[in-house]
Amino acid sequence: MLVTLMALAQAATFTIATDVNAAMGLPQLGDGSDISSSAERRLGDRIARELYKDPDYLDDPVLDDYVQGIWQPLLSAARERGDLTPELDERFAWKILMGRDRSVNAFALPGGYFGLYLGLLSMVGSRDELASVLGHELSHVTQRHISRLISKNNQQTPWVIGAMILGALVASKSSGDAGSTLMVGGQALSAQSQLNFSRDMEREADRVGLGVIHQAGFDAFGFVTMFDKLQQSTRLNDKGAYPYLRTHPLTTERIADLKARLPFQATVPQANSPTVLHAMMTARAKVLANAGPDALHAWLSRADESQPAARQAGTLYGVVMAASLLREYAWAKRHLQRLQSLVSSTDRAAVRLVNELSVEIALAAHDLPSQQVQALGQLVGLGSQASSVTRTQLMLQAQIALDLNQPVVLSQVTRQLYTRVASHSDDALAWQWLSRLHTAQGQSLQALRAEAESRVAQLDFEAALDRLKAAQTLVRASDPTRSRADHIDASIIDVRRRQIELIIKDQHAD
Repeated sequence: MLVTLMALAQAATFTIATDVNAAMGLPQLGDGSDISSSAERRLGDRIARELYKDPDYLDDPVLDDYVQGIWQPLLSAARERGDLTPELDERFAWKILMGRDRSVNAFALPGGYFGLYLGLLSMVGSRDELASVLGHELSHVTQRHISRLISKNNQQTPWVIGAMILGALVASKSSGDAGSTLMVGGQALSAQSQLNFSRDMEREADRVGLGVIHQAGFDAFGFVTMFDKLQQSTRLNDKGAYPYLRTHPLTTERIADLKARLPFQATVPQANSPTVLHAMMTARAKVLANAGPDALHAWLSRADESQPAARQAGTLYGVVMAASLLREYAWAKRHLQRLQSLVSSTDRAAVRLVNELSVEIALAAHDLPSQQVQALGQLVGLGSQASSVTRTQLMLQAQIALDLNQPVVLSQVTRQLYTRVASHSDDALAWQWLSRLHTAQGQSLQALRAEAESRVAQLDFEAALDRLKAAQTLVRASDPTRSRADHIDASIIDVRRRQIELIIKDQHAD
């Protein structure tokens, strides 16, 4: 699972805290925090670094594009409302990390990191429901709930709490004693208790989150329908495991409070009738969350089910993905044609999504003639300006450029990716594709630098430093008459090494 860090995940989970919190003297609304925003960000970085290392961490550009289409308007709305201050906006990460876990959950972490399970993404009935979850979690961070709870315990520093949480991570993923050595005396459970949100904080996140999603243009009733689903899910999924891994049922009181805050004219949305685009996204999440052979074969058996158009599109999308993962490319292409016919008259975003899926399937089959690869490039905007293509299309362009192995195309896509990382320097996947493209062009120095930046983006500074040292070694061994571009890259690498060494030194000091 992505977040076996549940000892902290539960701190900001979308499920309710128990009555125990009220008896623990948790801070009242309006209490200040002794934890600075920079200290909270460093704590969040330390935890996020472990999440990036988890094998179930997932960076799927298709799902990321969809989630960002909801997340960015929420951030903008929080800024407009004044919930997100300029200081927090600048210092926190505001980054969503996805994982393959099938649990229905989302949570906030210190420093503006957020976790989103594919299990939740696969069961939300609409964009509005997903916006309600993200808006609630966003409000936990903008209202500084995490730092206020941490600062309440003046006997333990944030770093001690962070170490205990990481101990819980190790213990929950192994049967050995490695984690136990980090959780002496059940301290991780104690830290979890300190971090569970009080009922007042949950209500505040509900109230502020409701205003944020309304400001961002989403249907506020998505909050109510989402709560109903989560209440059912927690009753079904709570197996009485370790206390810090348990979820808690939502209260009807919170649902009633939200209904009372809705506009009088609000109506219940058709939550069981998702749009074509949303149905395809939930299908993708389901396939990626459970990609075992049995689950994939189960998708194939559903190919001819009779359903409403949107649900049929979602089913066909899942069938095509499952067939591709099983290397049944003929089956995948046959049902892809049905899917293309079904969505051809729907919105442009759905058509684009199916086009991107068709390119994924074709590239997965390999050994395509150059003419066909060129045609695939046209489907994902090869040759278009970087600002007019999605992140998904850009990553597919990189794969097409490698398949074609034509200098002009390699150079063009490389420039496009640099445009991307200029504004999104934390895009590790973009840096990884840049490293591969540079390697294909025989540019070893630039490839090493891009690989180092991908490690920086995932907060693995030791590995980044190793790559930068390798690049400097290459510079010293290379021809002194190397190009001006190499001189520039060598200078950048020198500067980056000094910067990374300072970061590592600060980490050791902490």
